Amino acid sequence: MPTEIKLPSLGENIDSGDVLSILVSEGDEVTKDQDLLELETDKATMPIPSPSAGKIVKILVGEGDTVAVGAAIMQIEAADGAEKKEEPSAPPEPEEKKPPKEKPAKPEKKQDVDLEEQAEEEFDMQSDPGDDAPEEEETPPPKKGASAKKPQAAKKEKEAPAKAAPKKSALSTVVDKPGDGQSSAAAGPAVRRLSRELGVDLRRVRPSGSGGRITEDDVLAHVRSTNEQVRAAAPSGVTPPGTPHTDNYGGVRTEKMSRLRQTIAKNMLASYTSIPQLTNFDDVDITELEEMRQQSKDDYADLGLKLTTMPFLIKAIAASLKLHPIVNASVDTEQNQIIYKEYVNIGVAVDTDRGLVVPVLRDVDRMNFSQIARELDRLVTLVRDGGYTVDDLRGGTFTISNLGAIGGTYSTPIINPPEVAILLAGRSRMLPMYIDESFEPRLVMPLSLTYDHRVVDGAAAARFLNEVKDFLANPGRLLLAP
Repeated sequence: MPTEIKLPSLGENIDSGDVLSILVSEGDEVTKDQDLLELETDKATMPIPSPSAGKIVKILVGEGDTVAVGAAIMQIEAADGAEKKEEPSAPPEPEEKKPPKEKPAKPEKKQDVDLEEQAEEEFDMQSDPGDDAPEEEETPPPKKGASAKKPQAAKKEKEAPAKAAPKKSALSTVVDKPGDGQSSAAAGPAVRRLSRELGVDLRRVRPSGSGGRITEDDVLAHVRSTNEQVRAAAPSGVTPPGTPHTDNYGGVRTEKMSRLRQTIAKNMLASYTSIPQLTNFDDVDITELEEMRQQSKDDYADLGLKLTTMPFLIKAIAASLKLHPIVNASVDTEQNQIIYKEYVNIGVAVDTDRGLVVPVLRDVDRMNFSQIARELDRLVTLVRDGGYTVDDLRGGTFTISNLGAIGGTYSTPIINPPEVAILLAGRSRMLPMYIDESFEPRLVMPLSLTYDHRVVDGAAAARFLNEVKDFLANPGRLLLAP
């Protein structure tokens, strides 16, 4: 007897998740601990394993569904029960093989010929257009023997589920093409099978054959026309994600917001509406730092690490936070307290296919450059592979966003609560700078510091940013930083 598989506990303070993908199908035999589906919580994805071995009888959820902890997701039948159930199902097979034996007109047919293939051949032998009407009304064709009625009925049973599944006609719902979408038209079995494979609703296809018959060319032409309409509705060269639909003005695509995107939206709205935020903009000369990086990158490459500017920036910010503790604090509005953190945990914003994820490097002030580079590489790989957990995103005291990896100079980053500041680094570029009574080309990095004006004054923010700049402009100081 089938038993339900329920969604297990996902962790502290997590009461639900969204189904990203289903990894099994109904009828599949699974082993214990085999992954059944992939679930997305607030900022992490995780597989849900099978609690026991057996046969998946029914899948109770779909992709995109939100499932609460403790809710049933599938029905499974124990392996022994599945084997017993298969035994009595064997006898009916000889009955399905009887119709081909009774077909005198086709002695060359084998007993295992597909019933739908027989129905197509019988239909094609009929040259009278008047025989199409019974096909459209889904009744057995006249002048046929009892053996022909059975495969025809079997064909109708196969067609019924396809007609009942509206999801497969997504292409045809983009534009209401000729064929009013309600009136049916005559079509042979081969055409109907093609329409099911392409997800086309035959009621929306304009027939061109004799007697109002829909041909395979009509179906293909309908698909091409629909695809052209979708491409015309989208921006040039870009196909947006989502399911195609239409609004009052043309084609659109809709996509459900992922759980991660919903969480980002919720946190950013809370940050923007509850924290008075100001942003300071500045530039720093990193010419000497770049020379040091170029001299050391081969040594790091021998260790399997790519040395970028980010470890230097992280080290400079960690050292500056120790000297300016107000920027490494949080606000407790209920108790009217400022909480100064004696540890330095820096979050680094990572751009992924699923959205912006901020893993946290812990106790950065105690790390050297190679340790920072190695831990940063590990976290970025973990996040982009989707193998991180919620704990990897918690406990940050300050956040860095690196816009320079993509392009751009200045921005106004939004604070990640409960932190009180965030720094964005833009793309470095060569600029002329006046040094010793002459202009010199120097490599300059743009910086944007957003801070919580409830506890961080403008002067305090400027002093902190100047400290960061001094560490970056004089990278030798980083080796002696406390």
